[in-house]
Amino acid sequence: MNTIGIFLKRLAQRVWFRAAVFTLMGVALALVSGIIAPWIPFSPSIDIGQDSVGSILQILATSMLAVTTFSLTAMVTAYSSAASIATPRATQLLVQDSTSQNVLSTFIGGFTYSLVGIIALSTGYYDDQGRTLLFIGTIIVVVIIIVTLLSWIGHLSGFGRMDDIIDRVEHAAQTTLVTYASRPTLGARATSDAPRGARTAVHARTAGYVTHVDVPAIQSIAERAGVDVFVASMPGTLTRPDHPLARVTGSPGDETISALASAFTIDTHRTFEQDPRLGAISLSEIAGRALSPAMNDPGTAIVVLSAMHRVFLASFAQTPDRELRYPRVWVTPVSLSDLLEDGFRPIARDGASSLEVGIRIQKMLASLAKAAPPNAATLRRAADEAFERARRALPPEDRQQLRATRRHAWTS
Repeated sequence: MNTIGIFLKRLAQRVWFRAAVFTLMGVALALVSGIIAPWIPFSPSIDIGQDSVGSILQILATSMLAVTTFSLTAMVTAYSSAASIATPRATQLLVQDSTSQNVLSTFIGGFTYSLVGIIALSTGYYDDQGRTLLFIGTIIVVVIIIVTLLSWIGHLSGFGRMDDIIDRVEHAAQTTLVTYASRPTLGARATSDAPRGARTAVHARTAGYVTHVDVPAIQSIAERAGVDVFVASMPGTLTRPDHPLARVTGSPGDETISALASAFTIDTHRTFEQDPRLGAISLSEIAGRALSPAMNDPGTAIVVLSAMHRVFLASFAQTPDRELRYPRVWVTPVSLSDLLEDGFRPIARDGASSLEVGIRIQKMLASLAKAAPPNAATLRRAADEAFERARRALPPEDRQQLRATRRHAWTS
C-alpha cells in the first residue's frame, strides 16, 4: 500500500470521519424529502400533520443526544480501562473498532436528521407530500436506531474487557506478522549491510516512529535517479533528524533525497500496519501487567502466551514470497530472535517466579520448534534463557518440576 493509501485508510479509521459522513447523510435525508416531493406523480394517501411529525422528531432529537453522550462515555471508559489493565498500545485498536464507530455515527446522524427536520418544518419547507416523505424517512431512521441500539448493548458486554483486548491485539499481531512472513523483504533485496558506496544519507524531517515505508515509491525514485537505496529505518524504528532513514549510492540530487524522505511515514506513535514487532510487544505488555505484584494474575499471562503461540504458528505456516519486485531497494528483515525477545523474554522475566508461567513458556516454545524445524535452534535458545531466569527465581521443588516438564516438552 502506498503513502496515499495509508493516509486514506487511517482517515477512514478516525472516529470523527465516520461521524461526519453520517451527519451529512442525516442532513441530506432530512432535506431530500422537500426536494423530491414535487416530482412525485401521485398524492400520498396518508394524512400527516405538521405537528405530529415535529413531535416525533423532537423526541428523536432529545433521545439521540442522551444516547450519544452515554455512548461516548462508555467508549472513553473502555479506552481508559484498556490502558490501565492491559497496555496503552491496545487503545488504538479500540478506537478503530468499527462497531463502536458505526454506533456513535448512527446516533449522531439520527440527531442531525431530526434537528434539521425540526428546523425545516418550522420554516414551512415541506408541503403535504414532503411531510409524508419525511414521516416515512423518520420511521426508517427509528428502525435503524433501534437495531443499532440493540447491537450496541450486546457489544458493550465485552467491549474493553481483558479477553476482548487480548483478542484484538492477537488479531492485529497475527495479521501483521503473517503479512510480514509472506513477504519479509517487502519485495526488495535482503541485506544486513548497505550496498557498497551508499554514503549519502536520507534524514528524517522530524523525530518519531517510522510507521510505513513505501517501497514501490522508493523503487520508482531510485530508477529515475539511477541509484540504489538501503532502507536503514524499517517500520517501528525510532528516528530523529540526525538519524538516517536510508542511504543512497552515488550522488543523488536534493530533489531525489527529498522524494525518498517523503516515502517514509513518521508518526508520534507506533502502529500495527507494517510493524511485526509491535504485536509481540503489546501482548507481552499485557502479560507483564498481569504478572505485576499489584495484579498477580498468572492466568492472564498464560492466556497471552496461548495467543502468542497462535500468532507465531500462523506466521510459520506462511511460505515466503521470494520474488524480487524492487531490485534497487535493500532492506533488513526483522529476525525471529528479535520477535522472540519482544514477545517471550519480558514474560519470562516478569513471570520467573511463577511455575505455571515457566511451564507454559517451555511448552509453547517446544511446540513452535516442532512446527518450524528450521527455527528450532533459535526457539531453543529462547527456551534456555527463560529456563535460566526461572531456575534462579524458583524454589528447589518447583525448579525440579520445571526441569522435568522442559525435558519432556523438548524430547517427546
